Amino acid sequence: MNPIICPNEVNRTTIDLLPCLQKGPLAYQMDLVNKVYGGWRYLMDDLSDPRTNEWPLMSSPFPTIAISLTYAYCVKVLGPRLMENRKPFQLRKVLIVYNAIQVVFSAWLFYEACAAGWATHYSLRCQPVDYSRSPTALRMARGCWWYFFSKFTEFFDTFFFIMRKRYDQVSTLHVIHHGIMPASVWWGVKFTPGGHSSFFGLLNTFVHIIMYAYYMLAAMGPKVQKYLWWKKYLTVLQMIQFVLVMAHAFQLLFWNECNFPSAFAYFIGAHALMFYFLFSNFLQAGVRNGKMAARLSQPKEKVEKQQLVANGNLESEPNKNIEQHSSPMSAHFQSNGKSSFYQAVGKTVEESYSSTRHRVYVGAVNN
Repeated sequence: MNPIICPNEVNRTTIDLLPCLQKGPLAYQMDLVNKVYGGWRYLMDDLSDPRTNEWPLMSSPFPTIAISLTYAYCVKVLGPRLMENRKPFQLRKVLIVYNAIQVVFSAWLFYEACAAGWATHYSLRCQPVDYSRSPTALRMARGCWWYFFSKFTEFFDTFFFIMRKRYDQVSTLHVIHHGIMPASVWWGVKFTPGGHSSFFGLLNTFVHIIMYAYYMLAAMGPKVQKYLWWKKYLTVLQMIQFVLVMAHAFQLLFWNECNFPSAFAYFIGAHALMFYFLFSNFLQAGVRNGKMAARLSQPKEKVEKQQLVANGNLESEPNKNIEQHSSPMSAHFQSNGKSSFYQAVGKTVEESYSSTRHRVYVGAVNN
């Protein structure tokens, strides 16, 4: 009798394979599903950190993914639709309070990361994860979870843009950056809450202290905004952050003396590399738009000056008839032929352009 080949059954006779032959395609599909599910449960239950398994949102990545997808739908579809026939909200005080809370929250996360390892016994070269239940190890693990939670609070950055109808700020970079972060951080908290990969959270919370402090000060109005000369360095600071994270993560390609899970180091490094190029393109686009705005504003300023000259004769030769008579109006004219009125108008126009560009830039620079 010729042997019949069946999956996982080789060199068996027909009689031996009767149970196999009785299985239809649906049975094999169910076997495949059971194997996949068994492998998934093994990954989630046996290979993950048991300390974090029972923490909120840690049993499965799907709730986090669902929240992130809901966020993307709200800010790209639902939010603009709800605001279509409404006036923009004025959220100045709300923004000041919100950004102040984020500064305090980020500062606390940075302090916890330092106190639990990075300012004490952690090594920049290679740092394993401490899976014990010691107070220091649990402090680092809790800090990682709160860092994960902070990624959801940052959704309000976008919600406030929508409520203010600042749709130009809800760019692809902005949505990707905010939407992908919770799901990315989830895997770290699930499997490696601490150790080498937590260096990314350390740098990110430090950058957020500065970033949200800037947003808080910018929301206070023109009196404070004039001191924010360092606003242009925010994007550069974020790019430096990504370079440091890449260098720190990819060094394990050449030397991994602490046996840290290489897959997570590569994942974090690739994540930083992706955002480096996204922010680089954003910065280059901002420079190009700035140059374009400068070229467009120059003719407009010249036109306005020409209109002032034509209507008020402000830059022409002084009117001799007026100069010959002593009158209050003559006091407005100086020996150079320019009136104090013109100087006041010119100053106002210049400050108006500067203030307008400043307000636009303040709103445009956001993470």
